Formats: sequence, C-alpha cells, structure tokens
Amino acid sequence: MMIDDYKFPPDYLETEQTRIMNILHLHVKSKYFDEIASGEKSEEYRLFTKYWFVRLMFRRHYRGIIIYRGYPKKTKYSSSNRIGRIWRGLTIKDIIHPEFGDKTVTVFAIRVNG
Repeated sequence: MMIDDYKFPPDYLETEQTRIMNILHLHVKSKYFDEIASGEKSEEYRLFTKYWFVRLMFRRHYRGIIIYRGYPKKTKYSSSNRIGRIWRGLTIKDIIHPEFGDKTVTVFAIRVNG
C-alpha cells in the first residue's frame, strides 16, 4: 500500500485521543540532549526502518516534539530532563554517523532546533 492510498477515518483527527497523540516523544542520550538544548544540534536521527516509517510518515500531523534525556524514572521527568519543541518536519538523508557504524545509512532527520 502506498502512503497516499491510505485513508484515515473522517473523524480520526478530531478526537481528544489524537490531539494528545500529536506529540512525538524522542528519547536521546545525554550527550545529544545537551547538544540539542544548547542549539548545537539541529537534527535528531532515526534509522529508516519500518517502525520509524510508520510512526513518522503515517502520522505526519505532529504538532510538537518532546525530547527526553535517556529514559529517566517517572519521578525524574523534570524540566531539566526534557525539551519541548514545535514540530518543524523531517527529511530523509543518507549519512555516516558513529552511532550507526562506519557505513552509509538512510535516516529520518527530524528537525529539533527551536
């Protein structure tokens, strides 16, 4: 099935549940969290896999992103461990990055700059 062939039910975007789900939650390593917070890093990468394809391409109506420092305990979700951003979209790129090995990989480059 092609992306453009998929039809959401008419009321899909109108429910309270989907309004809550319009936020993309990303967990990143502390190093990358600090770089995003300082403005040094403007994109967060996710491998081009079926999981991320469905999550990012079928749900193109995100309103915002919440970026978390790692996976803190529920009581540690303080403002110092998370950053909120407006959704600015994404691009698909081929990159070489130490997190993914020494070969070129295709990734979703999610814009996380303020």
